Amino acid sequence: MSDEIEARIRADFSRARFKSFINQVFSVLRGQRNNLLSYDDIKEKLRIGGPIYRGMKTVRVDQIAGSLNRYHEFDRAFLPKEDQLANRWQKVDRAFYEDIHLPPVVLYKVGQVYFVVDGHHRVSVAREQGQEFIEAEVRECATRINITPDIRPEDLEILGSKVDFLERTGLDKFRPEANIKLNIPDGFTRMLEHIAVHRYFMGIDFKRDISEQEAVTHWYDKVYLPIVTIIRESGLLDEFPDKTEGDLYLWTLDHQHYLYQEEGQPLQPPEKAAKQFIEENE
Repeated sequence: MSDEIEARIRADFSRARFKSFINQVFSVLRGQRNNLLSYDDIKEKLRIGGPIYRGMKTVRVDQIAGSLNRYHEFDRAFLPKEDQLANRWQKVDRAFYEDIHLPPVVLYKVGQVYFVVDGHHRVSVAREQGQEFIEAEVRECATRINITPDIRPEDLEILGSKVDFLERTGLDKFRPEANIKLNIPDGFTRMLEHIAVHRYFMGIDFKRDISEQEAVTHWYDKVYLPIVTIIRESGLLDEFPDKTEGDLYLWTLDHQHYLYQEEGQPLQPPEKAAKQFIEENE
């Protein structure tokens, strides 16, 4: 191979390392983590099942956002974070220039995110060289919630709470169309409390025992969904781009509780409470 190509390979790695350094600086300034997602963290927090062999697939490189055991060695853009990776990285880069066919990488799939089991350097070089797709041997892990490549490590606590919420309520089974999203850390715990209180008052109103399933579906249909429908129709989310419908639902209930506890106003039906909350925030 010519000296020119060898120089280009060294320059490729130097450029990748510099870009990784810049990414690290910006992540520190923003107070965000820049590591790849850890498969073990996902497995623990989201209690995923599997993996089940799915065979050979052509995978989008930008969907590969995690690692089984080397998530500290590459940043979120799969750029090398350590100089000691140079030798292996440059060997893979050299194969790219020589048009040598390398073995497929091995990936675990969780939701829409892929985690590298084997082939970290191949993924890193492919991404740096602008390659859109890569051949992979894929094993898929069952998950109760869908995750996407833009998921951040700091999101896992909330997503773990969502898995617990779904396991305890079965909402995704009783109402498959429901997909509650929250950015409030204790939001799903508070929703479990709302359902418990709702079940209690249902028992008083209906003068009979209320099953957990009936309480969950009645809460979703008669409390959560009416409030969220009004939030959608009002366009209020445009005023709070960093919030979700679920966040605003919790704000509405907090506002209603405040008016009842602090100002002595009677409790209102969900729709009326939501409309009042929106009017006060317009």
